[in-house]
Amino acid sequence: MAMELRQQVKMSQQLRMTPQLQQAIKLLQLSRMELITAVRQEMVENPVLEEMPEPDDYEPIEQYDDVPMTAATKPDTNDDVPVGERDAAEKIDWEAFLENYSAPTPANSYKGLNDDRPGLEQTLSTSESLSEHLMEQVRLSGMSEDEELIAVLIIGNLDEYGYLRNATVEDIAEDAEASVDDVEFILTEIQRFDPLGIAARDLQECLLIQVDKLYPEDMIIKHMILEHIPNLERKSYQKIAKALGCDLEEVTAAAKLISRLEPKPGREFLDHEARYITPDIYIQKVGDDYIPMLNEDGMPKLRISGYYRKELARQKGGKNNEVKDYIQDKLRGAMWLIRSIHQRQSTIMKVTESIIKFQRDFFDHGVEHLKPLVLRDVAEDINMHESTVSRVTTNKYVHTPRGTYELKYFFNSSITNLDGDDLASEAVKAKIKEIVAHEPPKKPMSDAKIVEALAKDGVDIARRTVAKYREALGILSSAKRKDMF
Repeated sequence: MAMELRQQVKMSQQLRMTPQLQQAIKLLQLSRMELITAVRQEMVENPVLEEMPEPDDYEPIEQYDDVPMTAATKPDTNDDVPVGERDAAEKIDWEAFLENYSAPTPANSYKGLNDDRPGLEQTLSTSESLSEHLMEQVRLSGMSEDEELIAVLIIGNLDEYGYLRNATVEDIAEDAEASVDDVEFILTEIQRFDPLGIAARDLQECLLIQVDKLYPEDMIIKHMILEHIPNLERKSYQKIAKALGCDLEEVTAAAKLISRLEPKPGREFLDHEARYITPDIYIQKVGDDYIPMLNEDGMPKLRISGYYRKELARQKGGKNNEVKDYIQDKLRGAMWLIRSIHQRQSTIMKVTESIIKFQRDFFDHGVEHLKPLVLRDVAEDINMHESTVSRVTTNKYVHTPRGTYELKYFFNSSITNLDGDDLASEAVKAKIKEIVAHEPPKKPMSDAKIVEALAKDGVDIARRTVAKYREALGILSSAKRKDMF
């Protein structure tokens, strides 16, 4: 069989991720704060871009009406992610373009409704962190410089709940070039700080620190913590009383005192360090309609620098092609950024409008009326790809008359009720939460009882599904929810 070399012409299609396509996809999936950061970074790197000061009476611009609509500046009618770079951008008459250019990035079309937005004080807050609280006490304790170094290392290795689990005493001693005894001494000092029980290495030590301070002479409590933590969790007080050789009433009284201790001393500071959300979009009710509007606060409105307009005009007909090519390259980058931002904002608006259409009952009546919805439903409704909808709804938040939610919250799997209608999983979770909230504290409902209660409400659901939803909601089992006192 002979072997030979030959040339062959072959035609094929290939999808290429151009820089412009990569930029469009990246901007689409950024959160609002990430987008602002990215735009400001681009303004630093691209001198052609500058921020337009907002006039007092700014007229919203839906399109670049005063800009020549070339392939590089006219938004796609599909508003979806572009499939490739357009060669026509290379043929733009930039001098003529800049003569007429005055449009900033798209602005909010419903600026008159801004008065109903939540105030700044509702989204921003500052509070003292756990480490700051402990370091203030270190500075007031009169420790030496070497002791403060050990204290800093201990505090720096506490987890979010105030436990010393990120490093051992031996590790800290090695880092501080100190003895283990010195570290143990400083650790004991920190454990006397507020909040009580801080810097413990496990739950048992945390509770004992608090007991030594609050109930130093109660030996039953100490024995229960040292020897019977599992029985305490199961509320098996009869077993504890038998093991300790004391009355059930004494064990019950001791358990009541233990229940008042704080198993997570750093929790109060963790609550203060909650993540504050600034919505990407607002939904306001106007009459019987729900109107979405983009949150443009803090978003730079971009325009082409006047200096570079004049510089490009001076280069017309000149011999310095390098300068002209540099300015034109930056102009292309600037217009792609403006176009990508417009495309992103337009897509968010379209997705939100579609969600309002599908979830109208939620906005009117609450979470119990949330309907099953998948990404494909919205994608088909607005004629976009499912992956585009997924990117748009990731890390984007919407402020509604019902509260602030991530856009992905409105997408739920379905559960069929006894009438044959579909319910959203979030609606079922809301029903479970309501049932548990109204159960008798001394006789909480088991998962099987919750199934029966849901069946009376017309919801057909398996016990294991109830258990899964209950755990997702952070609700304990009936044995652990039982109020013994």
